[in-house]
Amino acid sequence: MQAVLPQIIGLLACVLMVGPVGATPEAEQRLRAAAAVGDLPGLDALLAQGVVIDAQDEQGNSALLLATAGNRIEVARVLVEAGADVNLQNARQDSAYLLAGASGYLQILELTLAHGADLRSTNRFGGTALIPACERGHVETVRRLIAAGVDVDHVNHLGWTCLLEAVILGDGGPAHQRIVALLIEAGADLQLADRDGVSALRHAERRGQTRVAELLINAGAH
Repeated sequence: MQAVLPQIIGLLACVLMVGPVGATPEAEQRLRAAAAVGDLPGLDALLAQGVVIDAQDEQGNSALLLATAGNRIEVARVLVEAGADVNLQNARQDSAYLLAGASGYLQILELTLAHGADLRSTNRFGGTALIPACERGHVETVRRLIAAGVDVDHVNHLGWTCLLEAVILGDGGPAHQRIVALLIEAGADLQLADRDGVSALRHAERRGQTRVAELLINAGAH
């Protein structure tokens, strides 16, 4: 037995050096591909092999980021519950949390919020998840992010808050009207102006967003 023991130790050392069976670039690529197309059986099999769940491609995309980009809800659920990092950012500074918020993918957003989403994290424009959600008219996403506690007065690299972005890049239609109302209700600072000193109210008036302007005036904006 003593003669065999060194051989056993050497074999174990080799296994440890090689690492898990699934920890190869090829397996990691297959995991990302399975996530991107919604292949749940393939995903489960690869995770069972020990593939690194947060392995990133050359653009920094993980399996969870790719699943989020395609709004693959069940794939995202499996990955998040298996421990995927909801705050891991790619080269474009998107994370699953930020991308779900910006895209209005409410179910994936809920998953990220339940698994440690960093509400203060920002995208490549220096904006929180709330700012692009406001711009794009994702009413329920805006409601959820406000309830989660995202700062409604955060200023991005362009010098815009979520209210300013909703007015400047929005169309003033029903969705953006509801979003402005939600921001007012949440206590957003209506007087915060852009870098040129132009307020949300003035932008709304210049763009002919009559109903948005009325909402702001009625809330005390000037």
